[in-house]
Order: sequence, then structure tokens, then C-alpha cells
Amino acid sequence: MKNTYIKIYGVIYILALLFIYFFTSISMIGFIMMTLIGIASFVIIGLYYYKMKTIEIERNEYKDKAKLIATAYLQETKKTAVNSSADSNKIKDMINEKMTEKNVGNEFTPSHSDITLNDIAGFKEVKDELYEIIDFLKQPSKYHSMGATIPHGILFEGPPGTGKTLLARAVAGEAGVKFLYTSGSEFVEKFVGVGAERVRKLFDSARESKEPCIIFIDEIDAMGGKRSSNGYNKESEHTLNQLLVEMDGFTKDNNYIVIAATNRKDMLDSALLRPGRFDRQIYVGLPTYEERIDVLKLHAKNKKIDNLNFESIAKKTQGFSNAELAALMNEAALLAVRFHQNAINDSLIDEAVDRVLMGPSKTTHQYTDKERKIVAYHEAGHAVAGLVLENAKKVEKVTIIPRGEAGGYNLMMPKEETFFPTKGSIHDEIVGLLSGRVAEELFFDDITAGASNDIEKATNLARRYVGSFGMGKMGLMKVDNQASQETQKKLDEEVNTLLKQCHEEATHIIKENQSLLDTIAKSLLEKETLLAQDIEKLYINVKEAA
Repeated sequence: MKNTYIKIYGVIYILALLFIYFFTSISMIGFIMMTLIGIASFVIIGLYYYKMKTIEIERNEYKDKAKLIATAYLQETKKTAVNSSADSNKIKDMINEKMTEKNVGNEFTPSHSDITLNDIAGFKEVKDELYEIIDFLKQPSKYHSMGATIPHGILFEGPPGTGKTLLARAVAGEAGVKFLYTSGSEFVEKFVGVGAERVRKLFDSARESKEPCIIFIDEIDAMGGKRSSNGYNKESEHTLNQLLVEMDGFTKDNNYIVIAATNRKDMLDSALLRPGRFDRQIYVGLPTYEERIDVLKLHAKNKKIDNLNFESIAKKTQGFSNAELAALMNEAALLAVRFHQNAINDSLIDEAVDRVLMGPSKTTHQYTDKERKIVAYHEAGHAVAGLVLENAKKVEKVTIIPRGEAGGYNLMMPKEETFFPTKGSIHDEIVGLLSGRVAEELFFDDITAGASNDIEKATNLARRYVGSFGMGKMGLMKVDNQASQETQKKLDEEVNTLLKQCHEEATHIIKENQSLLDTIAKSLLEKETLLAQDIEKLYINVKEAA
């Protein structure tokens, strides 16, 4: 249409020129000028229409492409819809395949690692149990000839940081077998069936290896928790059911074993804990005094040390896990570099213990004079109770330097390391915890919130004293959350009575030992930190002066 307009315009213009040339008296120069202007205008109009045509062509091509894409998308959507209605299982498998592309087990090759049981300090009893498993993995025929089958599973339970994962790796390294590692959280998904598929893939990897191997599942409580009666979380139950099926499918021809670790055995489903699944349940607890010495020496091998007394350090670190002991030595090494020391010494170890327990000191935090004095008497109150009470913990260190949320703290350890607390030791520990608040009450017009943590610990101990250990007037009755409201009320009343009694005893002790309290508090105000030997000297001096 636009080309037609240009042609009509050209014809009319030529006819107009002819008319002007033959029927008017215009000069030749004027005629030529009009002709050139007409030709120029014709060219301009032609170029304009040509540009507009090009733009229109491009727009049409874009529209065509968009239509093609939209048509293809609609066809694909219709095709998918037809396929989903015709074969929903196929689409479900395709989705599961995409969802399970995540790797569920990283193969661990022992030859690439030098971790063995000899590299782990302590755990003598645990190692004795594991050596039998290692021997089975090395020589399965010896046990098969006796009609014995490999244990279906081993469950490591215990506090965090005790080395459960490291022990499993050491078993694989010692036996020279493959190691498939995963964690319980890897199987937790909101899509039904995905967790169960990952469990199948994990065990298929072990079967396909055709060689002895270890499957290690860390934090198994994430996938093996107790099933609820209402079936609220079906996905987690499907995952657990698949794990139960896979573990129950072991035969004597399988040369692999499942090792799992958990901090919460009480959360596991009972079906996992029966014989035939986790046949052996090994408690991996906190290291003893002798084991702490071995662990400390192990982590000091690659460090520069200056005549460290590992026995003394082990006494100060009762209740430390293996991971905390490793962190302690590493923290001491970092402090040595920070303070430009050539080796790790006892003072750096003391600072490292404080850092692991309470965090770094707040050197910029400034007490008022009154607050500083209150903190000194509060901590001195704890120290006095520890010195006077027969069954109380021994004071290893007292400081009024603030760390973490604490304005100061006492490092108190049992005089003897025992497995079970006695009635007398628990009672005296409660008295010792309340002695700091008593010191504030007796020597200042006000009390502070600094005893909140002490009160919390004392209350928990008193509640266990009465409701768990059967040491109170309620007798041999376990009181838990399932108890009636009346029983809970009686428990609260007896706990409160016990705390009041211990508070009165603490008051009597502080009043009877006021001179010792003043001496320790004044020394703290002067030196800020007192060690066990310093406190012992002060105690002897006060007794001799009396």
C-alpha cells in the first residue's frame, strides 16, 4: 500500500512538471530548480517509507518468534498434562530422580588417611570392642567358619565432642576398608519418598562395592526419631522404615557394617535399638583423668611447649570433652603467637582454659568501685565454702575479671574424681553455689543479679536431689513431666525447703569465716586473679592468725 502511494505521488509530480513546462512562462532555471526539489522530496519520501517497512518487518518477525515459542510451550504443557494423567508414576520417578541427585555418601579411602585407633588417646574399653569388629572386617572367613555373622550395627552414644565420628573413621582406617559417610539431616526432606530413596542409594553404594566397607551415619536421631501414633510426619516415618528394612536385610554374605552416632539415644525409635539392627551400643563418654592426660599430650605433639604439667592441667579440665581439650591446646598456641612467646607455658594454658570455659576476657569493661567490691566478695564467698565444706569442690581459680556474661567466676573441681555424686556432695555443692549471694547479703545493703546463674544451678541440683535421686523426703519416687499437678506441687515445696536450708547453712559458714572472706576478697581486689596455691596460702595464714 505504501509503495502505491509513492508511485501515485511520482506520476502526479511528473504531470505537474509537464503542465508547468508547456503551459506556463516559467524560465528554464526555475523549471530545473523545481525538478531538483521534486526529485529530492521523492527520494526523502522513499527513504522514509523504506525505513518504516524495515521496522515493520522486524516487528513481524519478533511476533512470529513469540508465537512459535508460545505454541511450543503450550504443546509441551499439554503433552506433560497428558503424560501425567496417563502415567503419574513415571513423572514421580523423574521428580525423585532430580531430588535425589544430591550425593548421600562421600567415599572415604583409608589409604588416603593415616587415622587409626592408635591416633586416638584414651577409650581403652571402646577400642577393645572395636578391635573385634576390625578383625571381622579383615578376616570375615574366620568368623563365618564358626557360624558367626558380622554385627548388624554399632551405635556410638555420648556427649558432643567425645570423638564418635573420629572413632568410626579410625575403624575404617585400621581395617583398611571403604568408608561411606553421611549424616541424618541428609535424609530429612519435605517431599514424600525422597528420604527413603536416599537411604536405598546409600546402601546400594555399599552393596555395589563388593568389598568390606563401613557406613557411618552421624546424628542418626535426625532421621531415626520415635514414630508418633498420629502419623503426623509421614516423610520422616517413611525414611525410618526404609532404614529399618535395609538394616534388617543384612546376611552373612555382606561384608559391611553400619556405625551410627547420636547425642540423644532417648530420642531414637525402639525398633532401631533392638538386636538385629544396632546389636552393639557403645557409650563414648567424657575422658577420665588419665585419658585427659593422654589427650593433652597427643594434641601437644606438634606444638612447642615449655615444661607443661599435664597432670595439673588434667585436674583443671574435669568435664572437658576431647574436642574441648583439643581446642584448649590450640587456643594456647594461638595465645603464644599473639603474645610473642617462644613456647606454650602454664600461664597461657590458664588463660586458654578460661577462654574455652567462659570466653575471652572483657578488658575494656570497667566496673564501678562498688561493683568491683561486690564481685570480689561474691567470688570470695564461693571460695570460702569450697575451703570449709568437707564434700564441696576444691577451688582451683578465682577471678573478678569479667568473661562472657559473668562478672567473675570460680573454677571449682571435685577433690576426687568419682563416677557418682553422693548425697553429701550434692548438698554441699548447693551450699557452695548459694554462698556468693549470702556474701552479698551480709556485707552490702543490696543484692545483685550476678547470682542468677548460681541460683539456676542450685535449683536444678535441688530438683534432681529430690525428684530424680530419691534423696529427699518424697522418698524413692521419680518425678517427671508425667507426674500429677499435686505431685509437682509437693516437689516444688520440698525443693524450696531444701534451698532455704542450704541458704541458712551458707549464711552460718560465711559469718563464722568472715576474716577469711575479707582476706580473699581484698586479695582479689588487689590481684584480680587467685590460683589454688594462692588461696591455700591465704587460708593457712588466717588459720594461724586465729
